[in-house]
Amino acid sequence: MKQDAYAPAARAAVPVKRGKLGLLRRDLLRDRWLYLMLLPGVLYFIIFKYVPMYGVTMAFQDYRPHLGFFDSPWVGLKHFQRFFAEPQFGMLFRNTVILAVYNIVFFFPLPIILSLMLNEVRRTKFKSFVQTLVYIPHFVSWVVVVGIFYILLTTESGILNEFLYRITGRKIAFLLEAEWFRTMIITQSIWKEVGWGTVIFLAALAGVDLQQYEAARIDGAGRWRQLWHITLPAIRSTIVILLILRLGNFMDSGFEHIFLMLTPTNREVGEVFDTYVYTKGLTQAQYSYSAAVGLFKSAIGLALVLGSNWMAKKFGEEGIY
Repeated sequence: MKQDAYAPAARAAVPVKRGKLGLLRRDLLRDRWLYLMLLPGVLYFIIFKYVPMYGVTMAFQDYRPHLGFFDSPWVGLKHFQRFFAEPQFGMLFRNTVILAVYNIVFFFPLPIILSLMLNEVRRTKFKSFVQTLVYIPHFVSWVVVVGIFYILLTTESGILNEFLYRITGRKIAFLLEAEWFRTMIITQSIWKEVGWGTVIFLAALAGVDLQQYEAARIDGAGRWRQLWHITLPAIRSTIVILLILRLGNFMDSGFEHIFLMLTPTNREVGEVFDTYVYTKGLTQAQYSYSAAVGLFKSAIGLALVLGSNWMAKKFGEEGIY
C-alpha cells in the first residue's frame, strides 16, 4: 500500500525535471543570438578579471619568477607588515584618500547637474551639439590632456601665465608648486570625464513619464518643483548605484594621470598607491610587495562597496545586489 501511495508522486517528479531542462534548452535556442552577443563580454571578464585573481597569492609569497606561483616560498603577512611599517605609508594613504574624497565631492555631482541642465534644453540641435562637445574630451588620452594643460600653464610661455603676468606682473608655477597639484588633477578629471558621465543619467531621464510633468504643471508646479519632486526621484536609484560602484574604486586614483603630473616638487602631495606600486613592482622588481599593496587597496574598495550597499538597502534603495 505504501509503495502504491508514493509511486505516483515519484513518477510525477520525473517529467517536471525534464520539463525544466526542456524550457532551458528552448530558451537557449530561442535567444541564441543574444547569448552569442553576450559571450565576448563573459570571456573578457573570465580571462582578464577572474583568472588573474590567482596572482593574489603572490602577496603572501616571496615570489621568484623562475620558481613561479607553485614553488615560491610562502611568507604569510610579511609584506603587509612591511608596508604598514614603511615611513611613506601615512603619506601615501593621506594623498590617496584626499584625492578620492575630492573626486566624490567635486567630480561625482557634476555629471548629474550637467544631465539635469541638458534635460531642460528643448532645442534638439543645440542639445546634441552641447552633448557632442562635452563627450569629446573622454576620447582624448591623458598624455594629450596633460600636454594641453602644460601648454596653458607653463611659466615659460603658457597662455594663462602670460595673461596673469600682464595683469598682476607675476607668474604662478602651477606645474611645480605642490599646493596646485590636487586642484589641477580634479580640474583635468572634470574636463575630460564629466561629459561622458552624463550618458547614464540622460538615459535614466529619458525614461521618465512625461505625463508626470504635465500633471505637475496643471497643479501649478514650477520647473524647480518638477525637478525636485519628479526628475530627481526618477534617477535616485541610478545615482545610488553609480555612487556605490565609484566607492569600489575609491582608492584608485588613476596611475597614468597621476604619474604624468608628478614632479620632484609635488611628489609629497602627489604620490599615491598606484604610482607607488609601479615604482616598487616594475622599476624595482618587488613583485610580492607591490601585490600586497594592491591587495590592500582592493580590500578597502570591497569593504566600501559592501558597506555602502548595506546602507543603501537600509534607506530603502535596491543597491547593486
